[in-house]
Amino acid sequence: MWKKYVAPLDGGVIKAIILVCLADAVVGLSYGSLAAADGFPLWVPLALSTLVLAGASEFMFIGIVAGGGSPLTAAAAGLLVNARHLPFGIAVKDLVGKRAASLIGCHVMNDESVVFGLSQPTPATRIAAYWLCGLGIGLSWPLSVMLGASLGKLIPDIRAIGLDAVFPAILMALTFPALRLRRTRLPALAGSLLALIAAPIVPAGLPVLFALCGLLIWKHKR
Repeated sequence: MWKKYVAPLDGGVIKAIILVCLADAVVGLSYGSLAAADGFPLWVPLALSTLVLAGASEFMFIGIVAGGGSPLTAAAAGLLVNARHLPFGIAVKDLVGKRAASLIGCHVMNDESVVFGLSQPTPATRIAAYWLCGLGIGLSWPLSVMLGASLGKLIPDIRAIGLDAVFPAILMALTFPALRLRRTRLPALAGSLLALIAAPIVPAGLPVLFALCGLLIWKHKR
């Protein structure tokens, strides 16, 4: 049955989607192990990875709460990070399906599925790529998160083997190329400065929200 939906896709696209799902699974291991190391019960990363299904927001949530911030502040920060899903939804409105299927289609909407879906040349390949990537991440992410959480419970210090550094390393690798552009570099530096200034003054978790104010400079420069 699944071949019917994968058939329109080129083998190279399928391979790229599989590799992206594997890469997300590695990040999921890091996230799950960090959640366990910070003392969260297993149901927390399980619930977040299946119901939220947005890695950046999930990392932010456990980071803020583990640092002493309130869950409400963490949830607000996660919603701000996920605000990009509003334009995403408009862009992929023809790919998510109709009626009951659209509920699943919207839930598996993420950066990767949107990129793969919109980059294909025909309507059939766009739909196939969107769903294959979305469902692939929708399955691999929670499974890897739970595996990581289980490892985090068994390993005395996850920092000794570097599991805690996987996600920051990936973020740095993605961020550095963008910093070559002046209009990107200025908001990033401004946001970092605001977060550093706010850190000793405001409760834990709020400096992240102050850092997002750097985006105002990007909008102005644009």
